Formats: sequence, C-alpha cells, structure tokens
Amino acid sequence: MDFDFKFMIDTFFMALKGIPTTLMLTVTAMLIALPAGFFMAVVRRSKTPAASQLIAVYVSYMRGTPLILQIFLLYNLLPTVLNVLFQALHIPINIFNVSNSIYAIVIFSLCETAILEEVFRSALGTVDKGQLEAASTVGLSPFQGYIHIVIPQALVSALPVLCNTTTDLIKMTSLAFNMSVLDMTAIAKIQAAMQLSYIEAYLSIFFLYLILVLVIERIFGLVERRLRIYQKG
Repeated sequence: MDFDFKFMIDTFFMALKGIPTTLMLTVTAMLIALPAGFFMAVVRRSKTPAASQLIAVYVSYMRGTPLILQIFLLYNLLPTVLNVLFQALHIPINIFNVSNSIYAIVIFSLCETAILEEVFRSALGTVDKGQLEAASTVGLSPFQGYIHIVIPQALVSALPVLCNTTTDLIKMTSLAFNMSVLDMTAIAKIQAAMQLSYIEAYLSIFFLYLILVLVIERIFGLVERRLRIYQKG
C-alpha cells in the first residue's frame, strides 16, 4: 500500500478545524476543575471526617477507573437517569437535546477535578502552616491568607504538575469523539474512514497534538518563570 502524503496534508488542515473544539473542552474543563480541585484539597487538609472521606472515595473512583469507562457510563447512563428524574418532577426539559459537548465538559471536569485535588493537596503541603497563622495575626482573614500568601507559593510548587495535567487533558479530549463531539480526532477518523487511509490520518493528528502540547509547555514555562520572581526577592 502506497503512502498518500497529499491525503495526510489535506487531513492535517481539515483537522485544524477541530482545534477550537479541543481547546474549548480543555479550557472549560480546567476552569471548572481548578477551583473545585483546590476546594477539595483544602477540605481534605482540614481533616473534616465526613467530607474528607467522601472526597477520598470520589478521587479513588475517578482516578481508579479508565476515562473511557467513565464516558460510557456517564454519557449513556446519565441522560436516561436525568430524563426519568425530570419526568417525575414534571420539569419540562428534554435532556436528550443537550449538546454532546456539555456531557464531554462534565466528564472531563469530573476527571480533572480528582487529579487536581491530589496536585493541590501535595502543593499545599509545601507551604508552612505557620504562615497562615502569621497572616491572621496581622489582621488577614483565612480567605485573604490563602489568596495572598498560601496560593502564590503553592502555585509555584504545583505549576510543573499543572502543566502535565493540562497536556494530559488535551490528549484526553481525543476521546470526545466517543460522544459524537467533532474535535480533531473525530475529523481525522471521518476522513480516514472515507478514504480508508488510517495511517496518514492518524499521523496528521499526531503532529497536531504534538504541536499543541509543545505550545502549552512553552506557555507554562513562561508563567513559571514569572511566578518565581518573588522567590528571588
């Protein structure tokens, strides 16, 4: 079988149209997961018995099961459960009209929240608890202490891992085609099925994902250097 270089180039530019969807899924999921993961990390560090145990179970489930299995369960089961619930409560919403992208965002956010909870819990452990106590002695509330003292230091420790989780999330969004979301992978698979040229199509998105990940790593590198300025002082 001859390698169709022209088809690979054509598919590359076709798949470019899926980049906005891939970035939308990644950015939206991260914007949801960042505060949720940080809140869960703070709760677990506070050692509130019931809440800490519930969060631990949630994190164990999300990190201990394959993402593709979570997609199959939530994408296929959740709409049915919600439809029955809405009908019982006489809520006039057709859950089956909800965009598939919404389900993808929910699933990726749930998964990423569990990962970020562990990241932030580890990062918060690098900040001396005495600094938060010192903040309260100068009149700062616990919230202000976290915002101005704890979070900036924790972010510096967490940033390399946040970079890894972000790039992993970009790659995870390739599974969105299982929910009929037209991202880069879905476009490449459609093109491959039409021409029966799978190697060329997969190579095209291989380079696309590689470029995206390298750009993200570069951006995080610049941000990390900016955040480390306070340490030099």
